[in-house]
Amino acid sequence: MLLLLTVGAPAGAGQGNLRLDALFQALRATSDEAYAESVEEHIWDSWLEHPDGDMLRVMRDGVLSLNADDYASALDAFNTVIATDPTYAEGWNKRANVYYMLGDYRAAVDDLRHTLVLEPRHFGALTGLGLVYLALNQPQPALRALDAALVLNPHLDKVRQQAESIRNHLSGTAL
Repeated sequence: MLLLLTVGAPAGAGQGNLRLDALFQALRATSDEAYAESVEEHIWDSWLEHPDGDMLRVMRDGVLSLNADDYASALDAFNTVIATDPTYAEGWNKRANVYYMLGDYRAAVDDLRHTLVLEPRHFGALTGLGLVYLALNQPQPALRALDAALVLNPHLDKVRQQAESIRNHLSGTAL
């Protein structure tokens, strides 16, 4: 069924990709967790797409640096990506991840908000925003961000658990 959702969509369209509407609809409609995981992977793939192959290489290098905890190199790479194409939402999202890891929460919030302006359905950015607000000891905005992520992707079990934990804490029923 997923193949039918992606046929005829333009390659390299990123967050403006026409496939995303159908993918998000499928994600919300399914109760099949394996299928939901596959759809979510396709959404992430769409967000990563970009028509500039050189920029994708820089993006890949940044992700590899981020995964290797080389935050200086990752930050350089994502700064280059954003400077090259400031409309590429995933560049902003990845740089927010670096800022979060560096403890620069204000910069992370700014980049996550920019991501959401470019791609309002970015459940990864909303989840990241929730984590930043938790790190800042701001549970109410954290809960709002996590709940918004769950509206877009109801299959984020760890996000749901975190939201419930915050809700219980706020209501005084935490264990």
